Amino acid sequence: MGGLGKTTLAQLVYKQVEDHFDLKAWTCVSDDFDLIRLTRTILSSITKQTVDNNDLNFLQEELKKQLSRKKFLLVLDDVWNDSYDDWIQLSLPFEAGAQGSKIIVTTRNQDVATIMGTLPPHPLKKLSDNDCLAIFAQHSLGPHELLEEIGKKIVTKCDGLPLAAQTLGGLLRGRHDRRVWEGVLGSKIWELPEQRCRIIPALAVSYYYLPPTLKQCFAYCSLLPKDYEFEEEEIILLWCASGFLDRKEREKTGEDLGREIFKELCSRSFFQQSATDASLFVMHDLINDLARWAAGETYFTLEYTSEVNKQQCFSRNLRHLSYICGDYDGVQRFGDLYDIQHLRTFLPVMLTNSEPGYLAPSILPKLLKLQRLRVFSLRGYRIPELPDSIGDLRYLRHLNLSGTEIRTLPESVNKLYNLHSLLLEDCDRLKKLCADMGNLVKLHHLKNSNTKSLEEMPVGIGRLTCLQTLCNFVVGKDSGSGLRELKLLTHLHGTLNISKLENVKDVGDAKEAQLDGKKNLKELSLRWTLSTDGSSSREAETEKDVLDMLKPHEILEQFCISGYGGAKFPAWLGDSSLSNLVTLKFENCDMCTALPSVGQLPSLKHLATCKDGKTGFLMDPVSKLKGFLN
Repeated sequence: MGGLGKTTLAQLVYKQVEDHFDLKAWTCVSDDFDLIRLTRTILSSITKQTVDNNDLNFLQEELKKQLSRKKFLLVLDDVWNDSYDDWIQLSLPFEAGAQGSKIIVTTRNQDVATIMGTLPPHPLKKLSDNDCLAIFAQHSLGPHELLEEIGKKIVTKCDGLPLAAQTLGGLLRGRHDRRVWEGVLGSKIWELPEQRCRIIPALAVSYYYLPPTLKQCFAYCSLLPKDYEFEEEEIILLWCASGFLDRKEREKTGEDLGREIFKELCSRSFFQQSATDASLFVMHDLINDLARWAAGETYFTLEYTSEVNKQQCFSRNLRHLSYICGDYDGVQRFGDLYDIQHLRTFLPVMLTNSEPGYLAPSILPKLLKLQRLRVFSLRGYRIPELPDSIGDLRYLRHLNLSGTEIRTLPESVNKLYNLHSLLLEDCDRLKKLCADMGNLVKLHHLKNSNTKSLEEMPVGIGRLTCLQTLCNFVVGKDSGSGLRELKLLTHLHGTLNISKLENVKDVGDAKEAQLDGKKNLKELSLRWTLSTDGSSSREAETEKDVLDMLKPHEILEQFCISGYGGAKFPAWLGDSSLSNLVTLKFENCDMCTALPSVGQLPSLKHLATCKDGKTGFLMDPVSKLKGFLN
């Protein structure tokens, strides 16, 4: 049975004992027992590196080498496959581990426990009403004395399931109106037959009492595959693009509202923190079932199966589609999708550690005829170019080309006047953006991290005054694509990397950037390109003057200077006004013979100098650092 707390218990055990093992990995298996994907995922978790290989023998040999004579801890969460042969094949590399290695398996299937277990299984029972009440009270911040009796009656309807108690507690969190509690207790939804709708009534009640906007945003999450781990911003941008966060009030942005909704859904246990990465979130599979039940036939997720290119037929009411990318997605996979002219979302999803796939060449022109699309993603496909007809999607608000092989953006992208988010992350072949990108005045997010081939920013990008995200600003040789373009981008937040600073010829250009006015930036990197012999080839005095003009706002938390060719660092680098600076890093600043006097930085905890990727020194905590520098 789901919702008993198997994964939660495994997480607690994992965290308590992980320090006793040389290697550890957590893998969510679910109902897709793909030997190659699972082996690759385990190997990637062990090595902390992406593994691009689909050969099972190679993967198992590499995993065997990593585990050899090492005591490891491995969690296989939510296993459904009860094939003995598959388990034997998967477990071959595990035999190389040292004595004392442990594998924890969670499953709803007793047959799985029998096949995979070498020790007796630990079946979880339903909780008592008192234990459920404790969980309910913890998440509802009560119950208030006057509501305690009603709370007890509500808890009896949880049927001993901790997930149900947790979710209902989140629903009533901080709400002390007796009528609300009585409404939940007396709801007709409790009478829904679970066998017919396949939803635990307690979860259905929790959804029913969500405010309308939260219902809408939660239903959209039905597009996420089971066990898919996601970032908060990833979901918020999709909500924004779908129009769920449009606000008439000017004091709050759509992103601000999205963060509030995301936080609320977390507090109600619809989203949970990932077991392996604190920055990621996941939905319990029963919550995922709830989202799909709530979404109805306007949403559909095309699951990955061995028959990935089987002909599909879609409801005429379909508006939002997601699917798990295959190695090669042909025309048949999308069936009659091209006839659904009102489609709003086309969202391929890449599973963790999966390789980029191929999309049949004839598919893209057909998709671009669906002119009511708001969300369009080609993330992770090996696509070398984008057709000019992309400019026909006049309602498009979210375009994700991350991980593709495109070299240039077609000029027709400039026609996408409603574009809110343009994602180009990990497009390592991308050289040029479209020339008139300054026309996209509604653009809020240009995510272009890891675009190492990008030559320069287009002239006029400074007109994008709504920009909140600009990961990589590349200074061009043309003065029109210089630092002064940053002047009016006052809403930038998060991380900004400025590269090719050797192209700055006018110190006034650096001053015009007004970095000290970018009060929402948390991380800043300033990078000069090194010549092939490893040294800076520009004028040292010019670089010194340029850096002197690039003082960041005092709110900055992380700062990196790379390839700087000046003879000394500016005085402001040791100024106590940078009171929030926690991390300071110098890379390949070989012309400087002395570090700045940073002993006055009150929050500094990490100071590093690096050359060619090797750390020269790292001092922590700051109390030691002060004595050393002075």
